[in-house]
Amino acid sequence: MAIPLAVTARVGAYIMKNQLGGVKRYPLVLMLEPLFRCNLACVGCGKIDYPGEILNQRLSYDQCMEAIDECGAPVVSVAGGEPLLHRDMPKIVEGFLARKKFVILCTNALLLTKKIDQFKPHPFFTWSIHLDGDQMMHDHSVSQDGVYDIAVKAIKLAKSKGFQCNLNCTLFQGADPVRVAKFFDEMKAIGIDGVTVSPGYAYERAPDQDNFLNRTKTKQLFRDILKLGKGGKAWSFTQSTMFMDFLAGNQAYHCTPWGNPTRNVFGWQKPCYLLGEGYEKTFKALMDNTEWDKYGVGNYEKCADCMVHSGFEASAVADTVKHPLKALGVLVRGVRTDGPMAEDISLANQRPAEYVFAGHVEEKLAEIKASNPKARKVARALG
Repeated sequence: MAIPLAVTARVGAYIMKNQLGGVKRYPLVLMLEPLFRCNLACVGCGKIDYPGEILNQRLSYDQCMEAIDECGAPVVSVAGGEPLLHRDMPKIVEGFLARKKFVILCTNALLLTKKIDQFKPHPFFTWSIHLDGDQMMHDHSVSQDGVYDIAVKAIKLAKSKGFQCNLNCTLFQGADPVRVAKFFDEMKAIGIDGVTVSPGYAYERAPDQDNFLNRTKTKQLFRDILKLGKGGKAWSFTQSTMFMDFLAGNQAYHCTPWGNPTRNVFGWQKPCYLLGEGYEKTFKALMDNTEWDKYGVGNYEKCADCMVHSGFEASAVADTVKHPLKALGVLVRGVRTDGPMAEDISLANQRPAEYVFAGHVEEKLAEIKASNPKARKVARALG
């Protein structure tokens, strides 16, 4: 696994402390979205479909520090939007590192060459570069030519300056296992430290709704890819061995969305990074007020095809802690890529999807208007 030993030890100690303390739900990774605005418009992304007033919102440095202090997760994944559009991002990263958190800064790399000297290499800091495959695959995914080449140059620059640099790869319908495996080989050759890979999630407002994988196709795709890489042993993944085994259909996990709680400009997002079904002002309220059993595969229609790491990595880690010998066996042998798959969770009793996006957007717009002096003045004049 492409995770520094010091980070593994710190996270392991944190998990054991919670397990021994009988804590049922605890966060592993804070998913922080300090802004939604982006300099790309990817067809598979549902994160940028907001009015301009919301896209102009930013979490402040203090709000970002409050978020990690509230939840106490050992790892912070800073996403968006494009985090490098946030002018305080270097200060935010330094603040997390001062708290001894492992920081993953996700970026499409368009601004990385310009901004990289604002950051310093650190054992607990990693760039996570968004690349959804080779040049043709990625440029199609982000709907803009030339982005792949920019990202590859940025990776090489970051490595030359001593930074840890991972790959953030999302796979969609039509992904060719041979091309994906070759892409992983090429990234390994240029010095990438690790790969974070997941099937795409069908954001309800993503422009392209036709190219998301269902669970059966996801499992077969990952089996076909991993088979070309010695059961995955040919590449270094940032995810746990058991999560990779899950992607290949050898494990059937329920998701644990509290493992990767999300804080963004709306608040603490219920129930997870992928679904915005409500928001709370504090992390405690998120944990206490979310009806966790209403969500997940088999419980909710929107979750039916999800196999994304933000929902299932914490489940895989918990399984590793409970069954270390099983996990060790997969690590040594590699992920099994043939034979029967684990019986999946039944969808027979899932509740139908609810569509609440528009209501939350209206509430946020009203909040912005109420906090804007000019908007209040206009409202009074009209009233």
